[in-house]
Amino acid sequence: MAAADEKVRLTAQHIVRTLATSKNAADDMIRILSGFDDRFSDLFPSSAASAGAATGDDRSPTSKEESPAIGRDPTKEMSGSPLKSSLTTVQEVNDGDDASEEISAEERHGISEEDSVKLEMAEKLVLMWDSSANSISSLFESSEEAAQYLSAVDDLLSISSDQSLPTSHRVRAESSLQLAMSRLEDEFRNLLSQSTTDNSTPRHSVSLRRMALSDPTPVASDTPESPQGELEHSLSLPISSEVIAPYIVVPDIIFDLKQIALRMIAARYEPELCQAYSDTRREALTDCLVSLGVDKMSIEEVQKIDWPTLDSKMKKWIQALKIVLNGVLIEEKCVCETVFESSENLKDECFAEAAKGCVLQLLNFGDAIAIGKRTAEKLFRIVGMYEALAEVLPELESLFSGHARLFVKEEAEGILSRLGDAVKGTILEFGNLIRGEMSKKPMQYGEIHPLTRYVMNYIRLLADYSSALNSLLADDDAYGSDQGTGASTAEGANLTPLGNCMLTLITYLETNLDVKKKLYEDEALQHIYIMNNLLYIVQKVKDSEMKTLLGDNWVRKRRGLIRQHSTGYLRASWTRVLSFLRDDGLVGSGHSNRNALKEKFKNFNNAFDEIYRVQTNWRVPDPQLREELKISISEKVVQAYRSFYGRSRGQFEGRSASKYIKYAPEDLENHVADLFEGFQGVPGNPRGREAC
Repeated sequence: MAAADEKVRLTAQHIVRTLATSKNAADDMIRILSGFDDRFSDLFPSSAASAGAATGDDRSPTSKEESPAIGRDPTKEMSGSPLKSSLTTVQEVNDGDDASEEISAEERHGISEEDSVKLEMAEKLVLMWDSSANSISSLFESSEEAAQYLSAVDDLLSISSDQSLPTSHRVRAESSLQLAMSRLEDEFRNLLSQSTTDNSTPRHSVSLRRMALSDPTPVASDTPESPQGELEHSLSLPISSEVIAPYIVVPDIIFDLKQIALRMIAARYEPELCQAYSDTRREALTDCLVSLGVDKMSIEEVQKIDWPTLDSKMKKWIQALKIVLNGVLIEEKCVCETVFESSENLKDECFAEAAKGCVLQLLNFGDAIAIGKRTAEKLFRIVGMYEALAEVLPELESLFSGHARLFVKEEAEGILSRLGDAVKGTILEFGNLIRGEMSKKPMQYGEIHPLTRYVMNYIRLLADYSSALNSLLADDDAYGSDQGTGASTAEGANLTPLGNCMLTLITYLETNLDVKKKLYEDEALQHIYIMNNLLYIVQKVKDSEMKTLLGDNWVRKRRGLIRQHSTGYLRASWTRVLSFLRDDGLVGSGHSNRNALKEKFKNFNNAFDEIYRVQTNWRVPDPQLREELKISISEKVVQAYRSFYGRSRGQFEGRSASKYIKYAPEDLENHVADLFEGFQGVPGNPRGREAC
């Protein structure tokens, strides 16, 4: 019933404020309401007394402690508003002899009628909104009610700090002020929470700076792929409007937050204010990280995650770090500077308390990765994390001040250093992996070894991080020239730290390939195998930034090695065949000479058929190298056969020639064209490709 009565009283005072445009209108309304219900007499004691005297009514109040209407708007007292007219009317009605005696009594006790009215109105308004009795409705749902309440708090602050007023009045003001601070703290928390109450439909836009976030880890494959798949984060994109915005303070409420903060700071409630802000915003920023894919995890939990899941989390961490530090926390800093404008200490303290947990959650994940197990597949994500943290470190430091800044700076720099160590350690592990790969099964047809593909695609990606890696490897002796790799001092003399690192890793690979070639019994196939792999290495270097890092001399030297192996192939594969085309052992044109020719053609046919049968299975994937080898064979073998064929054909007559001479020079050309295509050829068939 008490709450219902209070609502009735408030309704009455609202009517008075609205209609009190003149003295008569106010008097008439007060008289009518007082006559209707004596409870309204409590609201307007002086006016009701005058009304009672005029009508002979003896129900007018006699206590001077009763207050005027609590529904006034203190912000409009000096603006000529209806409330001012109403108060003027009440004062004029109180101009009687009894009222004069009461005012004089108040003045004798050191407080004016105006201050007394302010105090009692403020007390009643604060009681009406007491948090313990009115915790459901929000004071700031109505701007008018919020303005009245804040004006009442201003009155209480003024009275409680005025040493010229009686102690009893200042104590009363301080008591009400405590209740008001409790209510304002609740309202402050409630307003801050509005940003995260509905994440599905952002109710506001934010001014996040435009950021271009790159996925730093392209997939290593034979097909070059762009490593810079940019993901733009701007106001128009879902990442900002649907994911980020719900966790940023709504611009519309910042003014209300500032008004509350001003009163709480004036009342020396800074600790409670800071606690309210930091508790609410700390939780919101943590939720923001979760929405970006960065969960709160211990180091042990991170190290137990399987690689595909961890890879995804590392990628999201890089993006989240940039979004949070280049956008969300900058917005948060601006909010703190606006809301706590009247207190320099609170600006920094509230931001630090709200943001520190979010920052540490990001840094802790980076630390877990840095001290985790070093495996080759993690390298590019770790480099990406290192680059991202190094990039935002100046911004991170500038956000904080004082002790918080030193703490965050030391933490971030420590983790950055450990990430750098992880990068260097992972590259060393990768080098050990290359040297230790000792598979005993040769590639069946001399093709490019999977290790070569993996290593060269891996090394090619290092060039995309040349700035960071040159800095990290600058003081690392492990990648100086000629560091246990067989790489010549001359080759590495003028290279950058990353260039030396690449040279070292490629030399490891070349050494491993040289060992693996011995798995082939056929010497000619050894040369084909080395040519295929060396050419793949050279092409990967030429088609990427590696050429800039390793230089033209390195490329020319490897091309020279390929030519050497081409010569070695011809010698190992065709020397014996060519021996059957020499004229040694042939004398004149007699019977013995024909027998010798028959033997030579027979041996040549068998040798060529065997080579054709075997080498049509071999594969040379590069079309240019494949064609160069065929041309070399034709120039040496087919031309020699054509000459021998021309000299010997006349020794045979009629059908006997076809019995011993299996191939015409043109047939031999066609058969050479089938070599290194990777299919089973059919000896004697000039269309071996179609026959298989």
